[in-house]
Amino acid sequence: MRSIWNGAISFGLVSIPIKLVNATESRSVSFRQIHTEDGGRVRYKKVCELDGEEVTQAEIGKAYEDADGTMIPITDEDLTALPLPTAKTIEIVAFVAAGEIDPLQMDAAYYLSANGVPAAKPYTLLREALKRSDRVALAKYALRGRERLGMLRVVDDVIAMHGLLWPDEIRAPEGVAPETPVTVREAELDLADALMATLGEVDITTLRDDYRTAVEEMIAAKAAGGEGVAPPSPGEEEGGRVIDLMAALEGSVRAAREARGEDAVVTELKPRGTARKATAKKAAAKKTTAKSTSAEPTSTKKPAAKKTTAKRATAKKATAKSTSARKATAKSASGQKASGQKRRPA
Repeated sequence: MRSIWNGAISFGLVSIPIKLVNATESRSVSFRQIHTEDGGRVRYKKVCELDGEEVTQAEIGKAYEDADGTMIPITDEDLTALPLPTAKTIEIVAFVAAGEIDPLQMDAAYYLSANGVPAAKPYTLLREALKRSDRVALAKYALRGRERLGMLRVVDDVIAMHGLLWPDEIRAPEGVAPETPVTVREAELDLADALMATLGEVDITTLRDDYRTAVEEMIAAKAAGGEGVAPPSPGEEEGGRVIDLMAALEGSVRAAREARGEDAVVTELKPRGTARKATAKKAAAKKTTAKSTSAEPTSTKKPAAKKTTAKRATAKKATAKSTSARKATAKSASGQKASGQKRRPA
């Protein structure tokens, strides 16, 4: 790979000669502008606004446009004279946890290659130190005439650097979130969780640019004398409108399961509040049934036996009292008769 910048990593008093190599490349299909009437290539000419003459690259310089439209010429000598310690150095300023870097700051990516045999030892030292610390290095460097912020990390056995935007280049998300208050139901969250679980994980290396593939196939078809790819009929696309969120979520889960060859049955989820109430009702019903069942033997058998015994005891007592009363009455009558018989001879 061709290097785009040569310099050194400044790691304290250690200097590591390196080459900067692009870690990414664009695979998008590019087009040229043509004249639609005859197919001729359309090119841009650099023309001076004052005299209307075309100028060469050697005649073109730099200028800063002031707020009132005034052009302030800036020469390469002016920029070279500026104090820029990172002009040829990637200066490490700190080591931080990777989680402290906001992904919004991520910019271009580069590989840092050791430049020469003497650079191998300090390069390996920095690489292994980054691995063992489980941290990344924050650095400042200059590229294409401006100072930039970078993050160094280890990728396989190579030190990679991500260009970072400066913190003041990140916009605050003001006015981006929905302004209308929205309530999300528990059932909707449950379906969203089910959809996330169904989609699961993916090997990112298997993902492909389907649009680019379609463009290349269309170009190949036209180059072979064909008509390219027929446009889709108007009825094929829905425009992304969601009428019923619950229905859309359930359909998404079903489609994801079918795509993965799994069971496509989707259980209808009810709000958790309703489920709790139903559970409470079932528990109360079970409790009532249990009480009723446990109360039956006591109320129908044992109390009845006790009651019958009490009645029999009461009846015996009543009979005994009645017998005693009869005996007392008979004894009294017998006494009165004997007394009358004694009185008659007198």
